[in-house]
Amino acid sequence: PEVEEKVIKRKLSSLKSFYNYYFCNQLINENPAAKVRIPKMHESEIIRLEVNEVAHLLDEVESGDKLTAVQKRFHDKTKLRDVALLTLLLGTGIRVSECIGIDINDIDFNNTGIKIRRKGGYESVIYFSDEVEKALLEYLEYRKNIPAEPGHENAFFLSLQNKRLSVRSVENLVKKYAGLITSLKHITPHKLRSTYGTNLYKETGDIYLVADVLGHKDVNTTRKHYAAIEDKRRWEARNTVKL
Repeated sequence: PEVEEKVIKRKLSSLKSFYNYYFCNQLINENPAAKVRIPKMHESEIIRLEVNEVAHLLDEVESGDKLTAVQKRFHDKTKLRDVALLTLLLGTGIRVSECIGIDINDIDFNNTGIKIRRKGGYESVIYFSDEVEKALLEYLEYRKNIPAEPGHENAFFLSLQNKRLSVRSVENLVKKYAGLITSLKHITPHKLRSTYGTNLYKETGDIYLVADVLGHKDVNTTRKHYAAIEDKRRWEARNTVKL
């Protein structure tokens, strides 16, 4: 339903722009599209992994027990990378584009920070936990011995072709492992981002911190996504003040 609403809204917006151009340039005498209202988008519930599902997912990446015979052939070569990548996504909430853009020298293990290029082109530093650090260090030791293809020498995450990972590769990777633990939820890299954002908001209750960490320029974007949690917090706070 949400996808259908987006498609309808996008097509109507295109038609409105089309008619508006001709009307403003006096090529038509009437603008029929001006009478059509853009439908209001309905907010859908955030799809995310629960805490036990996160643990189960990382366990499956670690073991590879449920993978197909063909997938298992490559698992030994990709296990450390996949654990590091998924742990990073789940532990920082960064976007896929930000993740695959990481170079080796962007990671500062002394200060547990990573320099990333945010949506919009500006640079930012995100900080990672001890769990994420452990996974990154284990992969880094393996990564040092991989002869990267020319032009990809600095890339932190490499494909089996020894080139920088693509967005599509990460999407397929997440789909592969998530399908092993749940058939009811359509888990994408963005849903891992939602999982982190939800957990951070539940732990801190600070919507401004969540917006900053996720790289949202407008806190209202964050508030819109986590409105249901915010409403629950307000309900839980109803008996806090005693008269």
